[in-house]
Amino acid sequence: MKSDIIVELERTKARTLKYFELPAEDLEKTYGPGKWTVRYLLNHLADSETVLFYRIRRVISEPNQVIWVYDQAAWARKLDYSTVPVDLARNLYSATRDAVIHHAARHYDGSDQIKFVHSETGLRTLKDEFDKVVSHNDHHLGQIEQALKRSR
Repeated sequence: MKSDIIVELERTKARTLKYFELPAEDLEKTYGPGKWTVRYLLNHLADSETVLFYRIRRVISEPNQVIWVYDQAAWARKLDYSTVPVDLARNLYSATRDAVIHHAARHYDGSDQIKFVHSETGLRTLKDEFDKVVSHNDHHLGQIEQALKRSR
């Protein structure tokens, strides 16, 4: 039987991957004035997946670290999400999620005892970070779905 975290990681992965196949006009839709487009949200999901995966690997390997926050707006702007090929973002997201699933299967049990310090939010656990992969993904899926409904 799969653990709940694996089921949730696979669920959000499957839901997210379908949005990388949207037509170009849907990728430019937004969930509100001045908000990121679906294209930006997908690129953000790919990049944040790599950041969260880095944290997970770092904490597994070197517990009790201080891990610095990253500026997601700077990444979107300076990496120019409007020009990043969606296929590249999809492949990055998918491969990184597969790796997160692998490590969750091996390390989730007992991960509430493995601690680190996040530079903004303070003391956290490896479990928190695994759970954040799911909650963060779900949050942005909601924004994507809102954008697609809003613009119809």
